[in-house]
Amino acid sequence: MARAARIADVAAIALALPRVVEIAGWGGRPAWQVSKKVFCGNRSPRPDAVDENGARLEGVILIRTPDESDKLALVQADGPFFTTPHFDGYNAVLIRASRLGEISRDELREVIEDAWSACAPTTVVRAWLAERDA
Repeated sequence: MARAARIADVAAIALALPRVVEIAGWGGRPAWQVSKKVFCGNRSPRPDAVDENGARLEGVILIRTPDESDKLALVQADGPFFTTPHFDGYNAVLIRASRLGEISRDELREVIEDAWSACAPTTVVRAWLAERDA
């Protein structure tokens, strides 16, 4: 059985990818970038992501998607990924850290690797894919 994803996996997966650096992102929270492009990070509470009582959600992770179709596939699937109107027209999904366990570590790795691939230089992605698939 596949191991459930955990919050520590987000950083571990992101930092295992080539040329990734951890930065202080939104509200000083950890985010990961490649070629100065953030592909994954912890969001600070915002008015566009609230719970059923209207309180801003804590522990929300943003993950870029390669394109709109990938975004829609994740959001429309029966899973923990969601979006808000703030992200209309922007290729990214959100997931609450408290719901990471609803997906496997392998699923999380795939989503983060796709996010990285969408932001990294093409030559770096090709070299990484060739090494990984060798």
